[in-house]
Amino acid sequence: MTHELKNIIASYLKNQQSEIKSVLATVVALDGSSYRRPGVCMLINENGKMVGAVSGGCVEKEVIRQAASVFLDGKAKVMTYDGRYRLGCEGILYILIEPFTPDEDFISAFNQTIEKRLPISMSSYFKKKDALNSGFGSEIQLSGKWHLVQAAAKLDSNLQKFEQTLEPCYRLIIVGAEHDAVQLCLFASKMGWEVSVITHPTEEKQLLDFPGAQELQGIIAEDFDVSEIDKQTAVVLMTHSYSKDLQFLIALQNIQPAYLGLLGPNKRREKLLNEFIEHCPEVDDSFFDHVYGPTGLHIGAETPQEIAIAILAEILSVIRNTTPGLLRDKKGGIHE
Repeated sequence: MTHELKNIIASYLKNQQSEIKSVLATVVALDGSSYRRPGVCMLINENGKMVGAVSGGCVEKEVIRQAASVFLDGKAKVMTYDGRYRLGCEGILYILIEPFTPDEDFISAFNQTIEKRLPISMSSYFKKKDALNSGFGSEIQLSGKWHLVQAAAKLDSNLQKFEQTLEPCYRLIIVGAEHDAVQLCLFASKMGWEVSVITHPTEEKQLLDFPGAQELQGIIAEDFDVSEIDKQTAVVLMTHSYSKDLQFLIALQNIQPAYLGLLGPNKRREKLLNEFIEHCPEVDDSFFDHVYGPTGLHIGAETPQEIAIAILAEILSVIRNTTPGLLRDKKGGIHE
């Protein structure tokens, strides 16, 4: 996922300052089932620390052990991990381990791609067996140009190839400044989402009041710039003020985010939407397909923390196009 790759890049840059080598491990194939699916990456540092994970914690120790040879000789390798007799996942993982030495152009292009919220493509070349090969490795497409993970590598395009596309990080815009907004911000940021908070100018809030937030805007609805809201963006209106929620809802009339949540009971939602239609009679009917109110799944949430979990769970179910339910009642595997 994109936010995990961001953490990997940040760790690599920190390692560079201390001249600590880094190795990238990527799950490139899977037979059976596993905790994580192909495409997930982790960074192993020469000091034994790691960023990210390729499983639930059971595989990582072996990956670190296997990475030792890559640190020594700088040659990429593929390792297999058979979890059928050691894990509950009953799968065989094929993990590509390669030196992580991106050049300055890579880092610059990556930062621009993240800032512009563009998708990232990644291709990895490997063999589906324990093997060592100088042609093994990965390249990442950033802003239309391919960049090598190993700066001086010569990848063998005749090898088996794993491809994946990473969409921009999910973004959550929280309109509100009460305690429940603080908790929603905190939980969303821990999921790797980019969080922006909008408060009224008179509330005199600071960015530090919202742990995990990347941006705080003290604005009124008329100044709300909605032009950058895309299909990877969720918006939750939770000002606890009917008039303010209505004003921001009107500001969003021509925008269709991935999710638009309205805090409050059903009667408040109906009143809010009816008055919204009076102000915006020409709004497209498809606008309402993205409106969810009361926001959140019905899981018995009561505290601000529990309400945050309920809201984020519903947003996930919407953006992943999944019907919520108990996993024990699901037929077949967890992942389709």
